[in-house]
Amino acid sequence: MKILKIIKNEINTFSFLEKIFFPVAIFFVFLISILKEDSIIALISAVCGITYTIYAGKGKIFCFFIGLIGTFFYVYLAYKNGFFGNMALYGLYFFPMQVIGIFKWKKHLKKNSLEIIKTKLPVFKKAIVIIISVILSLILSYILKLSGGKSPYLDGFSVVFSIFGQYLTVKRCIEQWYFWFFVNLISLIMWVFAVLNGAKTYATLLMWLIYLVLAIYFYIVWKKELNISYKV
Repeated sequence: MKILKIIKNEINTFSFLEKIFFPVAIFFVFLISILKEDSIIALISAVCGITYTIYAGKGKIFCFFIGLIGTFFYVYLAYKNGFFGNMALYGLYFFPMQVIGIFKWKKHLKKNSLEIIKTKLPVFKKAIVIIISVILSLILSYILKLSGGKSPYLDGFSVVFSIFGQYLTVKRCIEQWYFWFFVNLISLIMWVFAVLNGAKTYATLLMWLIYLVLAIYFYIVWKKELNISYKV
């Protein structure tokens, strides 16, 4: 009974739109995976990824536990499809950052909802982060091109912007959604090419499309909450 109560309380924190979108998104991932005979690894990765993004957007610390599982499977997919930058990113950076995120967010939870207290960067710091991320993306893209990786510039930009996006996620900054929107758009294009070249990763492709929608949605949600908190 206690578990059912926890689940019920958790569901009550979701808005009407979120209650509809979450199960519909998962349903379509399963449907596409079955119809296109997708790999089971891609399916698990997609389900974990969508769940992680929704809970991260909700500011729930549970997202990082799901992130640990999803990261493991995505590393394998990136390796199989020649996206070595993404493989290194998820294996060497995202995996430990999930653990760090758990301890960082635990210190900044609201007592009533157990959601994180959201923050934003000053304008100057925001500009610096964007400039540095672009410069590092160009450098990494060139290195990946020399190594023979597929789609080196898409891969390179997605890796660097993901690093900054995850860092800002752990720091609870709204600016993370700028980076995640860009990462999701690049990754969507990257996996479109992979599917066109014969990869059975349709669930992964749909996953990145859903990520793109969620990045826009949660930016709006976080902005509304921050506008209210800064007025108080």
